[in-house]
Amino acid sequence: MTTPLDPISMLPVQDLDLTAAPEERARPHPLRPCLFIDKDGTLIENVPYNVDPSLLRFMPGAGAALARLRDAGLALVIVTNQSGIARGYFSRAQFAHLQEALLQGLREQAGVEIDDVMLCPHEPDAHGRPACLCRKPAPGMLIGAARRHGLDLTRSWMVGDTLDDVEAGQRAGARGLLFDSGGETVWRRSPLREPHATFTDWDALAAHVLRELSAQTPTART
Repeated sequence: MTTPLDPISMLPVQDLDLTAAPEERARPHPLRPCLFIDKDGTLIENVPYNVDPSLLRFMPGAGAALARLRDAGLALVIVTNQSGIARGYFSRAQFAHLQEALLQGLREQAGVEIDDVMLCPHEPDAHGRPACLCRKPAPGMLIGAARRHGLDLTRSWMVGDTLDDVEAGQRAGARGLLFDSGGETVWRRSPLREPHATFTDWDALAAHVLRELSAQTPTART
């Protein structure tokens, strides 16, 4: 039997968290802007397929920058490809343990609360392309988070260390920001993969987003 697709996000219904009460899902306007954040190589140092909390290291300035953005009214959502689950390198429970350590670290070190963590557990296909609707550069995780939390994708940003992150953001209708920490090695270019801006430190990134946020109207992005 074919799994039905949600008509708005086009994600499999079984992959969408629709457990919130109807009155919580039907949030009134205005929708909130959001910073969508890649995990490895952007928020934390990239240790491939790591699920050991003792190896977690935040990128310099990330916590303070997120605190500034949170104080300015942005939602904060982590969106991360985790094909290690499908490959059998670690379990969902092991990743959940790492995730809790990451969130607790942000709370303790920077006073930052993250609204949600969206993960894709699937492998890419034989050509390295998404074989699902959620793996970046597909926009499924961003669209799912926007539905769940009442986010305005047109007034949001996606930051990551590869052009797949940039493309995912722009496919969702947000602005794609590249955090150039060395994660991108292929540099396959296309219009959707051209970053709106590129950064090597979190302080400059936060200042850029805050400037753009202050220039926005409640219903449009300039």
